[in-house]
Amino acid sequence: MIKTFKTQEVKVGMYVVLPRSWFAHPFLKNEFLISSPGQIAKIIEAGIREVAIDTAKSRLPVEKPGEKIAVEAEQTPPQPIIPPDLMEAIANKSMPPAKKAKAIHDHSIVMIQRLMENPSSDSIKEAKKGIFAVVDAILADDKTNKELLMLSSHDYDTYIHSVNVGLLAISLSKTLFKKSDAHDMHEVGAGFFLHDIGKVKVDINIIKKPAVLTDEEMMEIRRHPQYGYEILTDTHQLSDECKKIVMQHHERNNGSGYPAGLKGEEIHLYGRICSLADVYDALSSRRPYKQPLRPYEALNVMKEEMLEHFHQDLFKKFVLLFQ
Repeated sequence: MIKTFKTQEVKVGMYVVLPRSWFAHPFLKNEFLISSPGQIAKIIEAGIREVAIDTAKSRLPVEKPGEKIAVEAEQTPPQPIIPPDLMEAIANKSMPPAKKAKAIHDHSIVMIQRLMENPSSDSIKEAKKGIFAVVDAILADDKTNKELLMLSSHDYDTYIHSVNVGLLAISLSKTLFKKSDAHDMHEVGAGFFLHDIGKVKVDINIIKKPAVLTDEEMMEIRRHPQYGYEILTDTHQLSDECKKIVMQHHERNNGSGYPAGLKGEEIHLYGRICSLADVYDALSSRRPYKQPLRPYEALNVMKEEMLEHFHQDLFKKFVLLFQ
């Protein structure tokens, strides 16, 4: 029986069926039994986010009542927060823009996943270096920037969403601030990529629940901006830009947002930018309870049903990114 698993859910003993041709991943076969954590790390490193598992061929240990299975894990060195392939792609001036954009997107997801699995001070500081390099690439390379905006990934998890929002929001900021040196684009970009870091403190069962949340669960989800603020404060990584973005990306122009119910000019421009990117990516991504909208469909919903949530002039500039 074939079942689909997120890569981070794969365990030693599962029989994996990779979704790509053999030359697109580091293994000699497309199908094999996972025998070590190192193989799982390689799948993640390859940018593969979901795999098929043949449960009939899997060999997971069975735990008897009162007995704990001791699994001797293969000792592998810790993976660097920034995948080397990310920095290599950014530095490669001969790589075609479409290929570079896909490499930046996929390896950024790996970076954010590793960060959120261990959001320590050192991890956040290291991830910021990778984010700064991505920001520089977007600011310096219009063709790669355009290709990044054309990439369509309907899958959704916190890692993918964080990267999609980061890339969209940096692209909009580029058009808004291109004639100004009054903004620290590195820290602004870090804020966009880390806007949802507080979700690491939210129960994963709430985040992945394939149904409408209860009032109590919704209250917990709405605490993630505060959790993000606390994580960045405790790790000494809270810049003023990150503070505004993390705390305000769910505020709405009409005052209907959270956590503070800010409205209009009370919401900083960075928060408004992130709000637009956040809502657009949520609408255009697949969730357990809905199908993804196409770009023009998502923008139309934002215009026809949600326009009071956004600053109208800023929304018009956001739409221009896709033309």
